[in-house]
Amino acid sequence: MVRTLILMRHGKSDYPERVVDHERPLAARGRREAGLAGDWLRATQPQIDAVCCSTAVRTRQTLDRTGITAPVEFSQSIYEAAPRALVELVQLTADEVRTLLMVGHAPGMPWTALELAANRDSAAAVELGRKFPTSALAVLEFDRPWARVDAGTGELVRFHVPR
Repeated sequence: MVRTLILMRHGKSDYPERVVDHERPLAARGRREAGLAGDWLRATQPQIDAVCCSTAVRTRQTLDRTGITAPVEFSQSIYEAAPRALVELVQLTADEVRTLLMVGHAPGMPWTALELAANRDSAAAVELGRKFPTSALAVLEFDRPWARVDAGTGELVRFHVPR
């Protein structure tokens, strides 16, 4: 069974005075682009079975704006996570989940996408490597159970920037 992992960076955030990083909300552009990302997800991914989302305000708001209604697990460990930590979260995904959406931050999302991709020289990987802007999505496919997902075991099949 093919498993699909979608790594999404949160939408463009605002920078209100005296608000700590974890609590920063989305800016107007971030709300709009997160909505566009949701439109794209619904058009290209027939079903998202589960979501793993950072606890930061801007990631929660991004997920809300996508309109994706799959069961969500909020994880503090996604905030400022290195690729190894994010891969370990993916490995804990239940076997019945075919498509997992993870909403997080840079540099974790782009670094993890490149770490997992076996096809790092593909057009999608080259584009992703140049820049992984806010609201961007990397879609990877795996031919193995989640527990066996690791560096170089996936295929980066799409990179999308909703604008």
